[in-house]
Amino acid sequence: QVQLEESGGGLVQTGGSLRISCAASGRIFSITALGWYRQAPGKQRDMVATIAQGGATNYANSVKGRFTISRDNAKNTVYLQMNSLKPENTAVYYCCARDGPWDCNYWGQGTQVTVNT
Repeated sequence: QVQLEESGGGLVQTGGSLRISCAASGRIFSITALGWYRQAPGKQRDMVATIAQGGATNYANSVKGRFTISRDNAKNTVYLQMNSLKPENTAVYYCCARDGPWDCNYWGQGTQVTVNT
């Protein structure tokens, strides 16, 4: 089992920046990729960014150039740096991990990010 715990969410003004973190514990050696998803009220959960074990990253088109995913293997932590935030970025952001060539099978509890106009 892998446990994920997000932190760092909060309220930010339009155009501002925020960094959220996700600490992994448990069977971390089994993790092949980590990622961030988000879910706005009344909408489905969508991928924001992912980072593979080798460091390859993937971003949703809507966040390319503004968001950066990174990982600190020594701290077993993945980060999402969010710049130039917009009100439509308001959502609960979830950290996820997978331990094989399939969709995320471990999820954190989520952290709320609210962008005010």
